[in-house]
Amino acid sequence: MDKKDFAYRSPQMIGENMFAKYAVLVPLLESPEGTLLLFERRSDKLRRQPGEICFPGGKLEPGETALVCALRETAEEIGVETAQIDVFGPGDIFVSPFNTIIYPFIGLVKNYGYVFNPEEVAEIITVPLEFFLNNPPEKYKSTLLSMRDADFPYERIPGGENYPWGSGTRDVLFYQYQRHLIWGITARIVHSAAELIARYHLC
Repeated sequence: MDKKDFAYRSPQMIGENMFAKYAVLVPLLESPEGTLLLFERRSDKLRRQPGEICFPGGKLEPGETALVCALRETAEEIGVETAQIDVFGPGDIFVSPFNTIIYPFIGLVKNYGYVFNPEEVAEIITVPLEFFLNNPPEKYKSTLLSMRDADFPYERIPGGENYPWGSGTRDVLFYQYQRHLIWGITARIVHSAAELIARYHLC
């Protein structure tokens, strides 16, 4: 590569190598009542986020693309073959302030038998797509603060310990569907995916 190649490079995210990367599938099901979104309730035996509602997915393995990861994890968790999944395309990427990047994909799962891997999944939950299209999520503010380690070199920066550090806020979203609470990152991905599905007439 040389100078003439620079204008055509794809920009990378600064510090991206410090982020844990995950991929999920936003699975759609066809039913006589209309299009459904499929969710899992995570097994209570899991170390991370037991009992919470999420989409099938997981962490990228070395050398694995986000799409391959989403399909692999979906097949493992809800007992389908990858050939049963018709991927429409990528959703919008979610970047967490907690060093996590999530790559969603939207797709249709065909001939699903409502089975799942009980080691990872406690329950399969379906929600009509129409619910998310017609009901905006509840929004609550969460404040993000900048904290520093004890050995931070305050003496090297203007203002020292009185430096005016910034803070930020983010919206935490909640959807309540019957007895099921869908919130946090999953709710953010649902909200984005529902808008994309409507905008591009995916269903």
